[in-house]
Amino acid sequence: MLVALLTMCAIRAEKYPEIKFEKTTIDMGTFSMYDSKQTCVFKFTNVGDGKLIINTVHTSCGCTVADYSKEPISPGGTGEIKVTYNGAGKMPGRFRKSIQVFSNCKKDMARVFITGVMTDVPAPEEDKK
Repeated sequence: MLVALLTMCAIRAEKYPEIKFEKTTIDMGTFSMYDSKQTCVFKFTNVGDGKLIINTVHTSCGCTVADYSKEPISPGGTGEIKVTYNGAGKMPGRFRKSIQVFSNCKKDMARVFITGVMTDVPAPEEDKK
């Protein structure tokens, strides 16, 4: 009985980080296939009690690349995941891509999304300057 109580106390005392994103979906808006590379940033805070470590980030498609904070993030600290979508060679239209974030949190995987619409209309001349 005493061993079970001590084990429960030890488990309860373990500190875990917790990742909280400002947004879990970012709409990249409408853009031309002639300017097909778009970037956004997912900002997050460690709202848990332990240091947050992002182990890896997976994207749902080769057209999406993620760069992320690799240093441990203390409780209350912030970090970001920069996501670049490259629609070159893709068909115009609406898209939705998922980004899986694997960490040392109790819930070890979080998912965020990018959405947008890539059109086949060239960008206006003033945007090309």
